[in-house]
Amino acid sequence: MKSLKDVMSTDITVCRKDDTLYDAATKMKEHNVGVIPVCDENKKLDGVITDRDLVLRGYAERKPDTEAVQQVMSEQLHCESPDTSVQTAASIMAQNQIRRLPVVENGKLAGIVSLGDLSLEDKSNEAAGNALEEISEQPGFH
Repeated sequence: MKSLKDVMSTDITVCRKDDTLYDAATKMKEHNVGVIPVCDENKKLDGVITDRDLVLRGYAERKPDTEAVQQVMSEQLHCESPDTSVQTAASIMAQNQIRRLPVVENGKLAGIVSLGDLSLEDKSNEAAGNALEEISEQPGFH
């Protein structure tokens, strides 16, 4: 059975807590991503900032571009280890309504896995498909 270390992305752009919202938005645009892990200098994961965080907790609240990422980032995260099975990760993502899952090893960010990564790995992977279906069907989810 495949594990997250087999499918996770490891070339990850990160932000620091004191980076600005503008910095985060620019990195998202440059790297065509909707989430950026927020880490300290030792790669300890402090949170993530998503495009949704930028809009809802940043710009919709009239926060300036110069506001620190730590003011709007998501800190309550579900993280898994590189040895977690793809099946287990897909189930966790479905149960918790998340599309991206940070992978942490020895307290440090090792990678990130998305539902897309899981479904691309094994086109017959029912777990990833079911997870995406469950997330998409939730009332109020956009």
